[in-house]
Amino acid sequence: MPIMTELRDRDLAALGLLVEPVRRDLYDWVVAQARPVGREQAAKALKITRALATFHLDRLAAAGLLESGYRRLSGRVGPGAGRPARVYWRADRVFSVSLPDRRYERVARLFASALERLGGKSAPTPLQEAARELGEQLGQTVRRGAPTTRLTAALKAGGYEPVTDQTGAIRLRNCPFDALAEVHRPLVCGTNLAIAEGLRRGSGTTTVRPVLDFQPGLCCVVFVPDT
Repeated sequence: MPIMTELRDRDLAALGLLVEPVRRDLYDWVVAQARPVGREQAAKALKITRALATFHLDRLAAAGLLESGYRRLSGRVGPGAGRPARVYWRADRVFSVSLPDRRYERVARLFASALERLGGKSAPTPLQEAARELGEQLGQTVRRGAPTTRLTAALKAGGYEPVTDQTGAIRLRNCPFDALAEVHRPLVCGTNLAIAEGLRRGSGTTTVRPVLDFQPGLCCVVFVPDT
């Protein structure tokens, strides 16, 4: 069997696991957490038995949708700290299935390479302008709620997975363009910042502003309180 066909079939089988409603809810809950979670936590959150949570979590981990390991959830160390519990978190692997087969990432890499040849590593002005317009359109798609609520909803719809930290900054747990950013980071991050500026304007938000802040495991853009 060709390698690409084998990978596609593997992805299809993994994504097919999410058809089951409880398993899909469990996956969504684990992904939404900012840290690895244990079986007991998952069971309580979804109001299911620990045995059922364990069954579904292990199926998701076996398929590569989640990763797992062992950690003391109490935070204590040394004698009396108890045995490490099995914990789960979202896998780094990207699952993508397109029928019929489409290769949008390939053409995106081609466009990025061409843009870098034309204007250097950073995002050229026309690209930034187009990105701001796109962000503004996305920011205007949510009509209800306070401006910050509209911004957060637009970010969620855009796949950024926003979370607000203790300082009031909105950090983005996912970059929708992560695969492209690995190779063309200055270009992609500059474009991401321009999209964020458009989102801010489109949603009418004035309490936070987007800046670049490179942190492991997060999008390069963060919305910081505008003081």
